Amino acid sequence: MTTVEIIDVGPRDGLQSIPSFVPTETKVALIKAIVAAGIKRLEVGSFVSHRHVPQMRDTADVIRALGPMPGVRMMALVPNMRGAEDAIAAGIDEIIWVVSMSESHNRSNVRRSIRESMDDLRRLLEELDRDRRLRVRVALSTAFDCPYEGRVNEADVLGHLDYVLSIRDHLEIVLADTTGMALAPHVRGLAGECLKRYGTRARFAFHCHDTAGLAIANVLASYEAGIRVFEGSVAGLGGCPFAPGATGNVAVEDLVYLFHRMGVATGVDLEKYLEAAAFAAAIPDGVSGGHVRHLPRERVRKQLAASRAA
Repeated sequence: MTTVEIIDVGPRDGLQSIPSFVPTETKVALIKAIVAAGIKRLEVGSFVSHRHVPQMRDTADVIRALGPMPGVRMMALVPNMRGAEDAIAAGIDEIIWVVSMSESHNRSNVRRSIRESMDDLRRLLEELDRDRRLRVRVALSTAFDCPYEGRVNEADVLGHLDYVLSIRDHLEIVLADTTGMALAPHVRGLAGECLKRYGTRARFAFHCHDTAGLAIANVLASYEAGIRVFEGSVAGLGGCPFAPGATGNVAVEDLVYLFHRMGVATGVDLEKYLEAAAFAAAIPDGVSGGHVRHLPRERVRKQLAASRAA
């Protein structure tokens, strides 16, 4: 049976835009509910400027409260060396280094040029070469569309990938439709070209938002191109504070439902995950999305049973 891996970015990307502070204990309870449903890798927060993203100021506290989680990889997003150092000190399992593929968005998002972000990535990877236990993945934000510049040139994305993989092979690279405005042919084309050029040197993941209702179409396009790692957010929560107009991520429960109906294994218990989604959707001031949690539960069960029998 074909399998895919689903990564839940909800505790970070899903919560970061909520204006009122979500209590640490609520974040911990949400993460535990997500893990109980079978998610094995998730973003538990980020180490970023507390002034610019105040929601994430307790990420170290969340990690401390969770304690050891055998079999689960806790990830945290970082934009610079200071963030990476804080993540390492907090005991994170995996760092996500974010760099935008458009100059305007990188300056808005992390207050620096793409070249400065890439130079710091080189420093980080060279320092960590002495200790390969800490994993690093590179998220290419606005890989398809920029809120300030429009469609991003594929040649530019590939050029930046050349540089990243010249530093170190065998990284996991996230192709991110940060604004949720990409079209399926664009996603299929860029994902396919990345796998063709770098498939033996890197593992690729796909991250998308549902701003224009195109998320599932884009997930399918990236799957058809050969990607097998997908990111979503519990209950479709999300939205980038530095990408005007972007709404929530594709809902994890929608991804699970989609792949299970296709006969593709995810390792996630949809029934349990829908409980986590209901918990997330009830967080005050959050803006949720997604579709499957609104369907009659018995209808979902029958459809999935029919898919398994087919």
